[in-house]
Amino acid sequence: PVSPPTNACLPPYSSLPTCSSHLSLSSHPHLNIAAAVAGRLVLFWVLLGSFCLREAAAMKLITKEISKDGGRVALVPEDAEDLWTVYNLISVGDSVRTTTIRKVASESMTGSVSSEKLRIQLTIKVENVDFDAQTPMIRLKGKNIVENEFVKLGAYHTLELETNRKFTLAKPGWDSVASELVERACDQTLKADLAAVVMQEGLAYVCLITSSMTLTRQRVEVSIPRKQGAAAMGRDKAIHKFYDQVIRAIQTHIDFSVVKCLLVASPGFVKDGFMQHLKEQGQKQDLKGVLEHLPKFVACHCSAGHKHALKEVLSDPAVAARLENTKAASENKALMDFFQMLNNQPERTAYGEAHVKRACNIGAIDTLMISDNLFRAPEPAVRQKYVELVETVKDGGGRALIFSTMHVTGEQLQKLSGLAAILRFPMPEEEEEAAAQEEEDEGDDSGDDWDLIAELLSPGK
Repeated sequence: PVSPPTNACLPPYSSLPTCSSHLSLSSHPHLNIAAAVAGRLVLFWVLLGSFCLREAAAMKLITKEISKDGGRVALVPEDAEDLWTVYNLISVGDSVRTTTIRKVASESMTGSVSSEKLRIQLTIKVENVDFDAQTPMIRLKGKNIVENEFVKLGAYHTLELETNRKFTLAKPGWDSVASELVERACDQTLKADLAAVVMQEGLAYVCLITSSMTLTRQRVEVSIPRKQGAAAMGRDKAIHKFYDQVIRAIQTHIDFSVVKCLLVASPGFVKDGFMQHLKEQGQKQDLKGVLEHLPKFVACHCSAGHKHALKEVLSDPAVAARLENTKAASENKALMDFFQMLNNQPERTAYGEAHVKRACNIGAIDTLMISDNLFRAPEPAVRQKYVELVETVKDGGGRALIFSTMHVTGEQLQKLSGLAAILRFPMPEEEEEAAAQEEEDEGDDSGDDWDLIAELLSPGK
């Protein structure tokens, strides 16, 4: 709420003439002032409304001059998801230029030394990349490669990339994976719009699910007395307290101008009790910000109230129907199809580098699933190997999905070595044997992962 501006020229509201006085505004200067103030307030609320109703912004692309032989892009990340994309984009050996703070020492004519912090532009050749998901922030360590008045050539410096801070990235060569990352990050239509509350009695996780990561915004925990015993009298009160805290967490962390669907998942009837409490409290407390978005709430079942239960929630057909236009849903469907195929026709699946590579060589891959951390290898040759794998699959008419290790689906794929594929046709026996032998020679234990597969396929995981 905005309080009326104070002004010595304004009389009390009760002394202002009413419309029934039939007096013109020009004859009453106080009315002119009041009208001007009212007009500014209306303009303020219109601007505020347009700001709050805008959709999630894509990463800003300032300039783009790239090719396979090199080039550069200038970008401005808008949120944590954009920073995660940048983290996957920057490799050791790349050059990054941005604004930074540097402590500079200077000596006066009398010989005294003083230091001050200056904001300067620095360009470094990246030697180490670190992503801080809590801040969020990317830290880049490397040597200065452009002559600067305050920093010597070859001096080490750590650059920090944050949201809404422009930077320029130059690469010696832009492969198809890096180019696609830039295109997808700057595409407004590909922003995620999904949130979830996974709960059980006394425990809830409020999460935001983007195309690249699952972010836990708040963990709510309240002690709930058992149904039997003397403490049972306070059970209903404790449950209502728990529900109220979950509602406050939703109000704090869920922006319904961006989020198009909010999943409420739990075992048993916890979700039903919460939805009933939400409706009752919404009417009592006039929670318009929540009540008007009730159609976006989707109640669904899960086996536990922990974050890992999102895997089975996202695989629910009813939920998938609501999420059919999101990248997270397409990745989840591909992973579920892989597990189903592994159960019914294991000969039409491949996982582990050796098996997937053999399947690619004979053009058998229909869907390739690959973890993004494989592209963060410090050795350029290793990254190029996976880039060529993705390009070969696409050239053969298949599709390649890059899974984020910050997303629940990416965590599941990572347990399968970060590389899996659904095949168009079974691999010949000699190819299977050769791949198995190659894995054994390399010490790859993915062939002995059937206990892990059983764990991933179990509904409680």
